[in-house]
Amino acid sequence: QVQLVESGGGLVQTGGSLRLSCAASGRTFSNYAMGWFRQAPGKERDVVAAISRSGGNTYYANSVKGRFTISRDNAKNTVYLQMNSLRPEDTAVYYCGARPSTDYLYSSWREYVYWGQGTQVTVSS
Repeated sequence: QVQLVESGGGLVQTGGSLRLSCAASGRTFSNYAMGWFRQAPGKERDVVAAISRSGGNTYYANSVKGRFTISRDNAKNTVYLQMNSLRPEDTAVYYCGARPSTDYLYSSWREYVYWGQGTQVTVSS
């Protein structure tokens, strides 16, 4: 069992930045691939970014490439999502997910096993 707790969400103006954090506990963090996902009202949960357990491989949704950066610190059991140049369409609840892995990337929310409670990100125009 892995427990995930997201933090760092909030209200920001268009063009602003936020950094989300997801702290993990319960199992060996470095054995897990991690991902950030978001879900807007009435929409399906979509991948934002994913990172392999070593941190050596990353994946980004086309809509966030060049603006968002995913990273992880296995010594701190934490994965981050740096979000720059935020847009109103980035408004959503952001979730982090974890799944046991070798060193693969997983870009579908269906492939993840553990989830945090989510953190709201609102970008005003």
